[in-house]
Amino acid sequence: MTAVTAVRRGLGALRWYVRGVLGEDAYDKYLAHVAADHDDGSAMTEREFWRDRTDRMEANPQGRCC
Repeated sequence: MTAVTAVRRGLGALRWYVRGVLGEDAYDKYLAHVAADHDDGSAMTEREFWRDRTDRMEANPQGRCC
């Protein structure tokens, strides 16, 4: 493995981790869930997903940092 390859792999792993911590991977997880459990193709668009998620968080506030 070359140094460039190692750096790319390290940056990819860091990106994966940061996306998970910040919740940016929520839509990807949602799509995987819909694909596995709902075969009717009823997945929301990314925009609809984030709007729905935000609405739910505002309607049901839970302990979170902000």
